[in-house]
Amino acid sequence: MQGNQVQAWPSHGSDTALPEALPDQGFLWLAFSRSHFEGHLPAIQTCLQQLTGQSLVDLHVSDLLNGQLPSRYDFTSHYDLLVFRRLAQQTGTAPRHSETKPPHAMGKRPGPPILQRIDTSPVGFAVFDRVLLSVHPDDCAVREAYASRLLNATGDKTPSNDPRSAGARGIPLSPADMMLRIVSQMVDAYLDLRRELSRQLDHWQTELIQPKTRFQRWDALLQARLALHQLEDLCDDQRTAMLNWNATLEDWVVSNDPNALREHELLKVRCRDVLEHIDRMVNHVRRLEHNTETAVQMHFNAQGNRTNDIMRTLTALTAIFLPLNLIAGIFGMNFEFMPWLHTASAFWWTLGSMGAIALVMGLVFWRKRYLARTGN
Repeated sequence: MQGNQVQAWPSHGSDTALPEALPDQGFLWLAFSRSHFEGHLPAIQTCLQQLTGQSLVDLHVSDLLNGQLPSRYDFTSHYDLLVFRRLAQQTGTAPRHSETKPPHAMGKRPGPPILQRIDTSPVGFAVFDRVLLSVHPDDCAVREAYASRLLNATGDKTPSNDPRSAGARGIPLSPADMMLRIVSQMVDAYLDLRRELSRQLDHWQTELIQPKTRFQRWDALLQARLALHQLEDLCDDQRTAMLNWNATLEDWVVSNDPNALREHELLKVRCRDVLEHIDRMVNHVRRLEHNTETAVQMHFNAQGNRTNDIMRTLTALTAIFLPLNLIAGIFGMNFEFMPWLHTASAFWWTLGSMGAIALVMGLVFWRKRYLARTGN
């Protein structure tokens, strides 16, 4: 694809030819799937040596091939390396490679469906002066989506000096700018997750705070909390990697050319924007964890209050029947001479007295709210 400022080689198969020289203007974007990158590593290293005068370090090659690597940042004197774990939701078909699912996501587990469909996989970037190398998981939707966006941007008739070219709809000005745009698109997938994730957990929270509900899905709730913890750790790693890259960005030596200074300022602004999006996701995950924990505590408090109401009612009923049992015990004694024992109306007087005592004590306990519910 030939654009105004960028040439891209999104490689899908083994027949894709590698570029032999840099364009006269702009830079190159070399995008590979992880399997293609591993299968054609010598040719890719030779291409990078020819284009930039430097090939990838062996340790960085291992990082790019590692499907379980957390987000991290490293650098050499010729290029920067950023590994960023992207988020995607599986939509029915299982991934072709086991690398696209972390170990904790393997197998069917209880929990919200949205958490079961979360797929986190690392995307690696090697940022040279005029070359951006990116290594994606196989069938990566992020690469396809951004390649389509870039095609639409290069087909736009907007002049290159339009200020919108620095935005999401424009053409990136440098490899670092393109890397930040792709990372920003990946972070936006995390932000899109918030609404559905909140809806899934709000349903359980509503059940938990109902005092008469017997919540049975504790295993699913535990798995949801574990997934939230892992999602928080994932975002923390992303934030650390971006902070390290931002610190290196502050140390860049920039010429006094106004365009170069403006480009450097735009990179810092875009990096801060990515960090702000990551912080929003971290805060949202922590808020969901706090709300879930609060709902669990409210559930047990409601159950405890309900138990207290039951025990208070039983205690009041026991107190009402205690004098009645005393009267029945007295008249049940085996004495030959007792008052009212041989009186014809004694039985009805005794029943009336017992009923009056029970009624008076019931009214007293009702006035003191011993027989009333806490919610009332």
